[in-house]
Amino acid sequence: MAEENRTDEELDTEATTGPDGSVELRTHQRIDQSLCGTLVELRPGFAKVELDTTREMVVDEMGLVHGGFTFAAADFAAMAAVNDPNVVLVSSECRFLSPVKVGDRVVFEAKELYKEARKRNVHVVGYFEDIKVFEGEFMAVVLERHVLKLKLVKDENE
Repeated sequence: MAEENRTDEELDTEATTGPDGSVELRTHQRIDQSLCGTLVELRPGFAKVELDTTREMVVDEMGLVHGGFTFAAADFAAMAAVNDPNVVLVSSECRFLSPVKVGDRVVFEAKELYKEARKRNVHVVGYFEDIKVFEGEFMAVVLERHVLKLKLVKDENE
């Protein structure tokens, strides 16, 4: 099939899917997965991240995990679902539905729902066992180059 006749989705899938069907993570490659969750599944438009909560995440004597770690894992799942090296989070609307405590393993599933030009909308749900603990919508954009390089280019032109 000639490249000009391929859909954007076909080209995106080809770019991220290896010859064996595996998908390589192309974003957030240096993230500390011990704090932000471990990527356990990746397909075009979909990512699954597992967060094993530890005592370093705890905020009180009862073992409550700080919501920032829950959010970080959800954000990582969302960005992995987009899976572009230049993806940046623009906004999110999140609901923390149940507390997370030390020792919980929270599983986040992120699905890209909307993709138009550079805009992306990703729905993320997090579960501890059968309890939904998190749900959110993440809006992201895919930039032409790294967000910090864009800033540097702007600074050079001033």
